[in-house]
Amino acid sequence: MFTMCRYPALWHSMIDLTLQIQGSDALLPLRDRKLAILRTGWLCQAPYEFGEHVNQAKRAGVTSEEIERITVGSSAPEWDAHDRALLRAVDELHGEAMISDDTWAQLSQRLNDGQLVELTILIGQFVATAYFQNSLRLRLEEGNKGLAAR
Repeated sequence: MFTMCRYPALWHSMIDLTLQIQGSDALLPLRDRKLAILRTGWLCQAPYEFGEHVNQAKRAGVTSEEIERITVGSSAPEWDAHDRALLRAVDELHGEAMISDDTWAQLSQRLNDGQLVELTILIGQFVATAYFQNSLRLRLEEGNKGLAAR
């Protein structure tokens, strides 16, 4: 991360957005954010991002079994309808750069318009984060098991 600190204007812009979509002003529930970030990190094969957010997700109550299912995605039968739609939204953005109408309708049953917009921004922000972390080959922090984290 110290590499990014050499470019303070860019770094602060990224951090400002990250704090807004993950801080106390975030619109999405914490569990939804963590599931979306973990699935994004997994799809991007981003060891730093995935490992860091596994630790955070566990502190937020996401179980090891759920984290293991995130590596399978929305097709894992144990997900409820909302979690399945949330993970499918990540998959669709990753694969087609668009959330399908069916997935959007399913998410709309629990999320309002602001939360839906924030979800797309959150996923995009963590794709960008995965890109620079992977490209800079960030070393894992102590306690971060990378893609092996569960």
